[in-house]
Amino acid sequence: QVQLVESGGGLVQAGGSLRLSCAASGRSFSSYAIGWFRQAPGKEREFVAAISWSGTSTYYADSVKGRFTISRDNAKNTVYLQMNSLKPEDTAFYYCGAHRSGPYYYSSGYDPWGQGTQVTVSS
Repeated sequence: QVQLVESGGGLVQAGGSLRLSCAASGRSFSSYAIGWFRQAPGKEREFVAAISWSGTSTYYADSVKGRFTISRDNAKNTVYLQMNSLKPEDTAFYYCGAHRSGPYYYSSGYDPWGQGTQVTVSS
C-alpha cells in the first residue's frame, strides 16, 4: 500500500510561486496516477491536476490551467505541483491522492490521501 506525504505549502503574496511535493513510500508508486486536490474552508474538495503513472498525460482544472504544472519523478517516488501566478482564490489545503478508478477529477476515485499542506496567498 502506498503512503503519501505532502510538503511545500506556505504563505506567499499574490503573483508569487510555490512548489508542492507529494512523496510516496511503497514500491507500487510508479503504477499509480496521482492527483492534486484542494479544499478551502466551507467548500468541497476540488480537483486541481492529475498525472498518469508514466507522466505522459496530465490533466488540469480550468481555474489553474496555464499557471500550474504537475510532474513526477518515479525514481524519487515524488509528484510535484509547480504553482505560478498565485491568486488569493488559490488559498486552500492541498492534498495529493493515489488514483484508483473513475475520472481523474472525482475525489471519490482516490485512495489513499496524504495529510495535506496549507497554501495561503495574500492580496
